[in-house]
Amino acid sequence: MLYFEPGKDAPADLYKLMIGMVVPRPIAFVSSLDARGIRNLAPFSYFMACSADPPVICFVSAHRSGPSPAKDTLTNILATKEFVVNIISEEFVEKMNLTAAEVPPEVDEFMLSGLTPMASDLVQPPRVAESHVHMECRLRQTLPISNAAGAANTIIFGDVLCFHVDEAVVDGYKINPDKLKAVGRMGGPTYTRTRDLFDLVRPK
Repeated sequence: MLYFEPGKDAPADLYKLMIGMVVPRPIAFVSSLDARGIRNLAPFSYFMACSADPPVICFVSAHRSGPSPAKDTLTNILATKEFVVNIISEEFVEKMNLTAAEVPPEVDEFMLSGLTPMASDLVQPPRVAESHVHMECRLRQTLPISNAAGAANTIIFGDVLCFHVDEAVVDGYKINPDKLKAVGRMGGPTYTRTRDLFDLVRPK
């Protein structure tokens, strides 16, 4: 087997390894507002549920190179303490991809992508109307992760204040994956569908 070691292999190469082996990754499609009320929408594939009691989710905002390393989403959440996580489905994945472009903070990604903003109930950032699932969140905490050069990625934890679920994709409290048609992230430009499913009964 090949051997790779942090500190000896370049971080960019280790990143390629990690996004290719930690798969498939769910995608947090995060909507936020800046302090002036300008809308922002961006996908993050380092994303997971942390707890159900209380309901907490987290995602990672990776810092960029250049004079403004913090992404607009992180800046907005630190300023307003609110955001919405929308779940991406196949039918609007190409529009989602448009929001991954690096654009100035004053650009509204809802307008850029053609996706529809929808008023939230408990937070100010809008939801994505095309999404079947929304989680309105309040910032719980952030956790910077620094490397040797002093740059940092930041884990963002959010308390889920409420869930919105399209009745077409849920029966009771069980989400139907065939109807949700969620999309996940593999390595590089590759995505995956959630169609080829199988069940395993947990041993007693």
